Amino acid sequence: MSNDTRRSGSCLCGGVQFSVAGDPLRIGLCHCKDCRKAGGSTFSAFAVWPIEAFETTGIVNSYGDRSFCPTCGGRVTLVGKTEVEVPIGSLDEVPTEGLEPSYELWTNRREHWLQPLPDAQQFEHDRDAPPNDDEVHHDQAADAA
Repeated sequence: MSNDTRRSGSCLCGGVQFSVAGDPLRIGLCHCKDCRKAGGSTFSAFAVWPIEAFETTGIVNSYGDRSFCPTCGGRVTLVGKTEVEVPIGSLDEVPTEGLEPSYELWTNRREHWLQPLPDAQQFEHDRDAPPNDDEVHHDQAADAA
């Protein structure tokens, strides 16, 4: 994938649209309680880009740092100070060439009938590297229960 690559996405009704340019910083799957509840699925697939690679239009509401469309309720992005997390399922083009997860988070909450991704790093909780305050990350404290 080159830095000229631009990917677009939207909520279900199309009222919130966004695009990201270039390569993502990282791509992962998360099985944490927050991701499960927010998406209504057993895990969340996401890619993270630098904030300067992100553009958006439309009005969003948010719950914490998770954005969603107030019309259709579709989840769109999680925006931090320097990074934006994009749910892979909200991207327009399918299949999503070049967006293969290289790690899984909160594997202690992975359903027993799901297999670990081959060749992906496995983290029982959040990534081993301590997140900095500018980076989007999953809330370890909220999920510890």
